[in-house]
Amino acid sequence: MMVPVIMSIPSPSISEFSIGPLTIHIYALCLMAGMVVAWWLGRKRWMARGGLGETFESIAIVAIPAGIVGARIYHVATHWEDYFGEGQNPLSALYIWEGGIAIFGAVTGGALGAAYVAWRRGARLSAFADCLAPGLIFAQAVGRLGNWFNQELFGGPDDGPLGVRIDPAHRPPEYRDVETFQPTFLYELTWNAAGGFLLLWLDRKFKFGWGKLIALYMVVYGTGRFFIEGIRTDFSYMVGPLRTNQVTALIFIVAGVILFAVLQSLFKGREPWVERAGVDGPDYVAEGEDAAGDHADDSAGDDAAGNSADDSAGDDAERRGERESERPREDESEGGASTTTSEAADGRRTEPEAP
Repeated sequence: MMVPVIMSIPSPSISEFSIGPLTIHIYALCLMAGMVVAWWLGRKRWMARGGLGETFESIAIVAIPAGIVGARIYHVATHWEDYFGEGQNPLSALYIWEGGIAIFGAVTGGALGAAYVAWRRGARLSAFADCLAPGLIFAQAVGRLGNWFNQELFGGPDDGPLGVRIDPAHRPPEYRDVETFQPTFLYELTWNAAGGFLLLWLDRKFKFGWGKLIALYMVVYGTGRFFIEGIRTDFSYMVGPLRTNQVTALIFIVAGVILFAVLQSLFKGREPWVERAGVDGPDYVAEGEDAAGDHADDSAGDDAAGNSADDSAGDDAERRGERESERPREDESEGGASTTTSEAADGRRTEPEAP
C-alpha cells in the first residue's frame, strides 16, 4: 500500500550526463567541488599562518590521491563479500568509477600521504592538519550532495515535509511501497557545515595549534556520523548492535578526545612556525632581506671595483710622476748641449779671421 505524501524533497532526475563519449557523474563533480573548497580554505589559512602556498599545494597534491586510495581500501574492506564473495569478480575491487569510497579511509590515507610530503618539505604536519580541518568538514558537506543525486544512503521511511522522494529502483526491497525516506544526506550536510563554522570560531577564539583543531574535527565529525549512520538503511556489516561505520566513528571520537587532552596539556598556543622556509622558520628569508642582500652585494662589488679603479689611478699617477721627475733632467741635458752648440756656432760667426 502506497503511503500518501503531501510534501517532500524531490530527488534529481539525473545522476550523470554525457559529453561526447565521456560520461560525467554528478557525484564525482560534488566530490571535486568539495576538494576545491578544502583546497582554497586550507591554503588561505596555511598562508595566514606563515606557510608557503607552494608547500601547501605540494602536500595536497599527494594527499588527495592517497586519500582516494585509502577511501577505496576502507570501502572494500567493509564490503568484502561484494568483491571477494562467492561468484564475485575480485578485480571489481579496482573499479572505483562504479562507486564505493569511505571518508574514514580517505582521512587515513590522506594523512599518511600528507605526513610524508610535509616531512620532505620541512613543514609541520600538525599545523597543516589544523589549517585543513575546517575546509575538510566543509568538503564533506558538499560531497553529500552527491548522495542526493545518486538517491542513496538514505534513512528509514519518513512521511514528513523533509522526507526525500526515492524512485522505486533505488528503494530497499522491504520498502518497495514507501515513497519518501529520511534524508540522511541533508542531515549530514547540515551537521558538517555547522561543524565547519564551529571549528573556525573555536580556532579564531582560542588560537589552537599543534594538531588540536584536527582533534576537535575528529570529535565533531565522528559524533554526527555516529548518530546519522544509525538511521541509514543501506547494507552494513554489524559489530554487535552497531554498524561498522558507527564503530569507526566511536574510535574517531575517543581518539580525538584523547589527542586533544594530551596536546592541550603539552602545548599552549600555536607552533612558532609552520614550515622551515615559512615566516619565522629557521630557513626563512624575507623578501626585503633578499633585496638588501642583493644591494649589499652590488655595493660590495661597486666598492671593490672602485678600489680597483683607485688603485689603477694611483698607479697611473705614480708612473706619470716618475716620468715627469725624469723629464727635467733630460731637458737640462738637452738644453745644455743645445746652448753649447749654439754658442759655438755663434762664436764661429763672430770671431775675426786671423790675418
